[in-house]
Amino acid sequence: MAAITRAITLGREGQPDAARDALLALWNSFGPQGDPLHRCTLAHYLADLHDDAAEALTWDIRALDAADSLTNARAQEYHSSLDVQGFYPSLHLNLADNYRRLSSFTAAQRELAAARATLHALPDTAYGTTIRTAVDEIEAAIHAQDTRPRASAPTGRG
Repeated sequence: MAAITRAITLGREGQPDAARDALLALWNSFGPQGDPLHRCTLAHYLADLHDDAAEALTWDIRALDAADSLTNARAQEYHSSLDVQGFYPSLHLNLADNYRRLSSFTAAQRELAAARATLHALPDTAYGTTIRTAVDEIEAAIHAQDTRPRASAPTGRG
């Protein structure tokens, strides 16, 4: 997790190519059968480093798949406050946003419904508010059949 965090920091410090390269090297070191916490975290952040919605979708699907095999016990080995159910609103939200950007509005709506169904798992914090707001933004964009990237979407850069 320390190596993943260092790579994510590169992106947040304005070095997206270095962050992407570092995350891809880590992914290649443990692959699709590696630790689910590592796979989920890495794929979730790697998706944000891709401007192309199809590439981001690939990584967001990998993040969701990893979350499905992640237990609370494993997540809490890393940090005692983690609850895997709290991962799902963001994971489904990202899928909905990617599908929307790819003009797959039915799939986007399905993922948005999954995100809404899991919002109860989010704490009443700034992070929870951010996710809830993004759900509303994506829903409006789906109804408008707007495929433009959202201004509030995470980019993994800066």
